[in-house]
Amino acid sequence: MHEFKLIKRFLQYATVWRPDVVLDSGDDCAIVKIPPGFVMAMSVDTSVEGTHFLAGTDPYDIGYKSVAVSLSDAAAMGATPAWLTLALTLPKVDTVWLDRFAEGVFALLNQHNIQLVGGDLTRGPLSITTQIQALLPEGKALTRKAAKIGDDVYVTGTLGDAGLALATIQNKLPKLSIEYQMMIESRLNRPTPRIELGQVLLDIAHAAIDLSDGLMGDFAHILQQSSVGAEIELTKIPLSEVLNTLSKKEAWCLALTAGDDYELCFTAPSYQREAIQTIAHHHKTPITRIGKMTQTKALKFLQSDGSVFAPLWKGFEHF
Repeated sequence: MHEFKLIKRFLQYATVWRPDVVLDSGDDCAIVKIPPGFVMAMSVDTSVEGTHFLAGTDPYDIGYKSVAVSLSDAAAMGATPAWLTLALTLPKVDTVWLDRFAEGVFALLNQHNIQLVGGDLTRGPLSITTQIQALLPEGKALTRKAAKIGDDVYVTGTLGDAGLALATIQNKLPKLSIEYQMMIESRLNRPTPRIELGQVLLDIAHAAIDLSDGLMGDFAHILQQSSVGAEIELTKIPLSEVLNTLSKKEAWCLALTAGDDYELCFTAPSYQREAIQTIAHHHKTPITRIGKMTQTKALKFLQSDGSVFAPLWKGFEHF
């Protein structure tokens, strides 16, 4: 099938046409209008078969997650996603695969009022690159460099389920019951970007990051850029019902290092505790206080007896 017919087929799943898009896909560049008082936040992510998803993964899940990881970056900044560009490299033309992939992509774009405004389609090893463009009120952004000594440390949702799913699929850990396996594989393949939470935290939190490579590795970026340390209480790290079937050490290692959770980790002053719990209740999303920022420039994971826990595994690294 001709390239432009493939693109037209792909776009049939779009239902969002934003008034701030002056020129969309079909030209050399897209043109968008940025409202007065706003700036644009941009992030790009690439997903490669064999590195970010396994061969044989449902193309719906590949499309969905490719968008979700970019939206999670926007959420960590407190930004409102508006436009997306997508580059898709395919080893061959498979319209059944493409239709399923497009359904996954537009499931999130249509839900969050995001317009696909351009991209690229080429032949080669299967990979997907997404670039999100999001809006931020001028002068406001959640960054990694604004954490303060004495801040509380929070995470959304639960940690470690996606890592457990991958470990069981790769036979590194035993498979679980059908119900539990479906639950954790859903967390791996269809993470929930915390967009609305990021937006409401703009005036409450000091620093934030999304957890793609594990709490231990990702949170360390906040410490480095803010020149502070932190103490995390292991018993407060939120674990799902599934993860609690494992030994504590296994569960903690997965929660700290496995990655692919795409939850938010953020710091906020202690006087915001009540406001944060109100936000959690309003958005029906658990937000758990797991530790505090310290002057000593080190990241410590403390067990209930005060001893330091050293995970057996390191967080994900590309190289």
